[in-house]
Amino acid sequence: MTQYGRTIEIGPTDNTSNERTPRHPLHLIPDSARASFAPYAPYNYGINPGEADMTRLAAGRPRADGDPIKVTGTITDQFGRPIRNSLVEIWNANKHGRYTHIEDQSGLPLDPNFLGIGRTISDENGNYEFWSIRPGEYLARPDIGRWRPKHIHMSIRGGSSRLITQMYFNGDPHNDADPMRILMGDNFDKNIGKEYDTPGKEFDCGYQFDIVIGGKNPTFFENDIA
Repeated sequence: MTQYGRTIEIGPTDNTSNERTPRHPLHLIPDSARASFAPYAPYNYGINPGEADMTRLAAGRPRADGDPIKVTGTITDQFGRPIRNSLVEIWNANKHGRYTHIEDQSGLPLDPNFLGIGRTISDENGNYEFWSIRPGEYLARPDIGRWRPKHIHMSIRGGSSRLITQMYFNGDPHNDADPMRILMGDNFDKNIGKEYDTPGKEFDCGYQFDIVIGGKNPTFFENDIA
C-alpha cells in the first residue's frame, strides 16, 4: 500500500512555487531507501581548486566589486557523521543583486569580474569552503513590491541525488517577507549563516553554514520530502 507524506505548501506571492509545487500529498520514500541516502561525489568530478574562489574569474584577475566573504561549513547526516566527497555547487547574485544569467532582466548593474558560480568538494571530514561576494537583495516582484533578501544557493550532489538549499544573512530586512523563509517556519534559523571574524585575512568576514541531511532537524531543502 502506498504511503503518503505531507502536502507541500505554496509560498505566498511566489509565482515559481505556484507553478511547480505538487498539489497532492507526496509519496513517502520507504525507510530502507531513505536510510541509504548519502550524497557522494566520486573523485573524477574533475574540480579545479580555483572554482571555489568566486571573487575572481581566474587567478591573477581583478577581484569583483563588493565585500569578499568566506563561507565554511560541515555536511553531515542526522547522526553527525561526515558526508565525504560530496559535490557542492554554489551560485549567488552580485553585490547589486543581479545574476549573471540571460533570464535576469532586472536591469541592475552587471560586474564584469563576477560570474557568480562555483564548485567545491567536501573533504574527508565533511568540510567545505568557498569564497564569494556578499550578494545584494533584489526586487523579485515589482508588481507587488516583494524583495528577495540576500542569499546564496547551494546544491549538494552525490551520485544521482541532489539537494538544494539557501544560506540567508542575519538581520536582512527582507527576510521575514521571503516566501521560502515563511515556509521554513521555526527551521529558518538553521538556514542563516553564522558570521565570524577573519582577522588578518583578505575577507570582510566569514560565515559558518553547517548542512544536515536527514533526520528530524535537517537543513531546509527546496525539494525536502521529509
